[in-house]
Amino acid sequence: MGKITNMYGQGNDEIRSEIAARLAALDDEDMRGSAGKATVELDQQAVGRLSRMDALQNQAMAHATSARRESERRRLHAALARMDEGEFGYCEDCADEIAEGRLRFDPAAVRCVDCARG
Repeated sequence: MGKITNMYGQGNDEIRSEIAARLAALDDEDMRGSAGKATVELDQQAVGRLSRMDALQNQAMAHATSARRESERRRLHAALARMDEGEFGYCEDCADEIAEGRLRFDPAAVRCVDCARG
């Protein structure tokens, strides 16, 4: 299994650029979302009980969003590793090529549509 130059005239360069852009966007989202993960202080003089509950809920959502970004970051780095190993663009289940449209939508996809459906 090699580079998917048969599917992309420019080889993996275009997909590699897309992955780099997505990783940069995840880093930007991390920077903007870091304040939401801060510890919620218990100061009932300054913040009422319901406001604190809202803050705790917002904090939990910020942590969940951060975990989602970290998962996506791992998937994208794994795609880059598959490119370096010459395994990118092939289904990990059946070894057929993954459709170009699927990889353009999700460059970290590891299964073709048929195998993903089960």
